[in-house]
Amino acid sequence: MGPLEGVKVVEIAGIGPGPFCAMMLADMGAELVRVDRVDRAEMPTHDGPNLDVMGRGRRSVAVNLKNPEGVEVALRLADRADVLLEGFRAGVAERIGIGPDVCLERNPRLVYGRMTGWGQEGPLAKASGHDINYIALAGALHGIGRAGERPVPPLNLVGDFGGGGMLLAFGIVCALYERERSGRGQVVDAAMVDGAAALMTLIHGLRHMGIWTDQRGENLLDTGAHFYDVYETADGKYISIGAIEPQFYAELLQRLELEGEDLPHTDRARWPELKERFEEIFKARTREEWCEILEGTDVCFAPVLSIPEAYEHPHNRARKTFVEVAGTLQPGPAPRFSRTACQIRRPPAWPGEHTDETLADWGFPSEEISRLRKIGAIA
Repeated sequence: MGPLEGVKVVEIAGIGPGPFCAMMLADMGAELVRVDRVDRAEMPTHDGPNLDVMGRGRRSVAVNLKNPEGVEVALRLADRADVLLEGFRAGVAERIGIGPDVCLERNPRLVYGRMTGWGQEGPLAKASGHDINYIALAGALHGIGRAGERPVPPLNLVGDFGGGGMLLAFGIVCALYERERSGRGQVVDAAMVDGAAALMTLIHGLRHMGIWTDQRGENLLDTGAHFYDVYETADGKYISIGAIEPQFYAELLQRLELEGEDLPHTDRARWPELKERFEEIFKARTREEWCEILEGTDVCFAPVLSIPEAYEHPHNRARKTFVEVAGTLQPGPAPRFSRTACQIRRPPAWPGEHTDETLADWGFPSEEISRLRKIGAIA
C-alpha cells in the first residue's frame, strides 16, 4: 500500500498546492482525512463520481472551524495524527485556534506542514497572491518566453505544484524521517516563492558561469537555441527537439539528411538563422511522419501531445502512466517503488462525505458525533 502506509495525516482543506501535497502523501499510502468547511458539505451534484481528481485518496469530514467545539474536533484529529497540513495565509491558523503552538503542545510528535505563497514572515507574508506572482518574485517567470515577447506563465506548475505542493510533501517526509531519531515533531514552512527559487538553481549556476544571460529567449534552454525548441509540422501540430549534447545533435543532422550543410552546434550568433532553417525543414512533414523518423532515437525527440493524446501514446500506456479511477482517467502515483507499490485508495470525496465513519474510526463515540452535529460543530 505504499511506503507511507501507517502514516496518519489531517489536511485542512485548501486550494492548489495543499491538496496536491495531500494527494501525493495519499498516493504513497498515507491515511488522509480532509477537514472541509461545513458550508462546503454537499451531496453529489450528478450521478457520476466527483471529478476533482486531485482530491483522490482521502476521506472528508465537514467541521465548523468557527465553532469552538468544531475547533476542538480538528485538534483531536491532530492529536492522533502524524501530520497536519494547512494552507492558510500567515497567521490565520493561529487566529482560528489550530496553529502549530497549540497542536504541538498537545501532540509533540506532530509534523505541522504549512503551505503559503510568501512564507510565514517577510514584508509580503500576509498579502494575497497566486502562482504567477510567486514565480515572478522568485525570478523564474522572467526567463520563460520567447525573445522580444512578454513572459509566459507555465500553467501553474512551477509555483503551486513543483515549488509548492511537492516541496511541502518533501519537507513533511524529511521531518517524519528526522522524528524517528529525535522523537519530536516540528513545523515545515513551505513557501512557493522559496520553492520556485530552488527550482531555478541550475539557471543561477549557468548565469554565474557567464553562459546564461537575462535576455529572454536567447539561451540554451529558453528557445534561444535551434536544437532546443518546439517546431510546427505540416499538419499544424508540433514536435519538440532537445539535441543539446554534440552526439545527439550529430544524430539529428544525420536523420534530417543535413550532414553536408554548415549548421554549427554552438555558434550562438547563428542560432536565429539556424532556427529558421529548422522551421523550414520541420514544416515540410506531418507530426506523424516525424515520429516515424525520429521517435525512439537519440536525437531527443517527442511529439507535443494534448492530454487526450497523452492518454493513448504507446509509451504511456505501456508504463500505465495514466490510470482509471471510478471511470476517470488521471495521472497515476509517482514515483514508483520496487517493494511498496502505491495505489489510489479511493476516488475523490465529496465534502463531508465520510464525517460519521471517519470520526468514529478516529475515536469519537457515536453519541458525541450526534451531539456535535446538533450544536453545528460538524455538518
